[in-house]
Amino acid sequence: MKKVHIIGIVIIALAIGAILTTLGNTSSYASFSEAAQAPDNEFHVVGKFNKDKGSVYEPQVNANLFTFYMIDNKGQEKKVILNKNKPQDFERSEQIVLIGKMQGDDFVASEILMKCPSKYNDGKPQETANK
Repeated sequence: MKKVHIIGIVIIALAIGAILTTLGNTSSYASFSEAAQAPDNEFHVVGKFNKDKGSVYEPQVNANLFTFYMIDNKGQEKKVILNKNKPQDFERSEQIVLIGKMQGDDFVASEILMKCPSKYNDGKPQETANK
């Protein structure tokens, strides 16, 4: 074999290894119970903010700590800890996607994505309260 062939085989092997490594690190959508079964893995959990229990954000004490309760799509509720500031218009969100891991009974989120209410309903602008 020539050196060029050997170098080509090594490059192809490294590329395949890199692809397999990135595929192994991808997170997947799950419920809180599925995330609890694999606490070392990162998951996307979809659900809704439990407005009855409210949220806690005290920027005077710790501006990078926001906690609230979320109910996932299977109806299970967990306390969520986000080590970032409270997202703007959080209470208005229709749906939340958390990215993070379970730690004990709590879900520690590294990121939070929110689906906010649509500006339009049935193609017509929403009525405003300032009439």
